[in-house]
Amino acid sequence: MGAVKTKAKNLGIAPKRMKKAELIHAIQMAEGCTPCFGRSNGQCPYGDCCFMADCLKIRS
Repeated sequence: MGAVKTKAKNLGIAPKRMKKAELIHAIQMAEGCTPCFGRSNGQCPYGDCCFMADCLKIRS
């Protein structure tokens, strides 16, 4: 979670008391991406997403 908070801070997002998924959604939106973390059907079309491995673990 530390790396996620650092990435958020670098993008100007204040992590406060956000849950991990909420924070990742905020990061995805700040990067101009679809806030899809944890919402996939077990497949991900975004091969370059740095959250893909964690996301697919949640959904499998």
